[in-house]
Amino acid sequence: MGVNLRELLVRKPISLEQLSGRTLVVDGNNMLYQFLSTIRQRDGSLFTDHNGRVTSHLIGLFSRVTNLMQKGIKLAFVFDGKVPELKHRELARRAEIKQEAEKKYQAALAAADQESMQKFAARTSRLTKDMIAEARQLLSLLGLPSIIAPSEGEAQAAYMVKKGSAWAVASQDYDSLLFGAPRLVQNLSIEGRRKLPGKLAYGRVEPLLVELEENLKVLGISREQLFWLAVLVGTDYAPGGVKGIGPKKGLSLVKQCSSAEQVFAGKDLDGVGWQEVLDVFQSMPVSDDYSLVWKPVDRQALFDFLVKEHDFSQDRVEKVIDLIAPARNQSSLGDF
Repeated sequence: MGVNLRELLVRKPISLEQLSGRTLVVDGNNMLYQFLSTIRQRDGSLFTDHNGRVTSHLIGLFSRVTNLMQKGIKLAFVFDGKVPELKHRELARRAEIKQEAEKKYQAALAAADQESMQKFAARTSRLTKDMIAEARQLLSLLGLPSIIAPSEGEAQAAYMVKKGSAWAVASQDYDSLLFGAPRLVQNLSIEGRRKLPGKLAYGRVEPLLVELEENLKVLGISREQLFWLAVLVGTDYAPGGVKGIGPKKGLSLVKQCSSAEQVFAGKDLDGVGWQEVLDVFQSMPVSDDYSLVWKPVDRQALFDFLVKEHDFSQDRVEKVIDLIAPARNQSSLGDF
């Protein structure tokens, strides 16, 4: 879910050409969920290989990453580690939503209601440890670094950008700003359009840049006040926030207050203490134990992984591999 600050923030278009040569740390979980929600068959089911293993996440990852590589963008990926204790309640809530969506999907399937099939199927998306392992294997074969964060991936990604290891975090969520990311890039896609989750339709998209300091200045608040605002409107650690307070009302409130105690006096966070939520953000574990090293594409292993193991089109994979890692001779990889 993440924190919903969209209506308040300045988001400026940025072209892929402007991102060329820059290093972006991608919120891996966030991107894979996008693919699991949108890359589905007409009946809403996920794509699978001959062994019944889901491949929708690999299809999306291979397509998007190789396109961005051709644009000269350097990508590194961070995946979530240990889930913070406060987030377990939110995950349980999401699991209930998925179960309800599964029931509605089955009903739509029985009624041959294709639009409803797509809508409810997208809401059943589950990202497993095996899917993350497969995604990391694919990234490794493409020569791209990936790491598992100590806890929240966006916190680790933000830390890496603050250290200067990368230029920006790439994610659809805004949480990395709360963790101090100087820059956030959204809509990191090359197609110029994106499938709308749960619909048989596409919308126009363009990469957007969100800069932390610029937004704090425009909003007229400090980073500490941004924490207060996030807790008021709702985060993964207290999803409901304070009832009746949205982003605009919350912004007005934090600008009137000089302390967190004043902001949250007499307010209920559905049984969660506001200090506890603030502490999660302010003490989220991150690590210096990472190395961002980009390696050559492993052409043959990549071909074997995608074509032989997961039933990707041989012709398509060969064409893409030749674009990102031209061979000295152009013999078909399938001939090896």
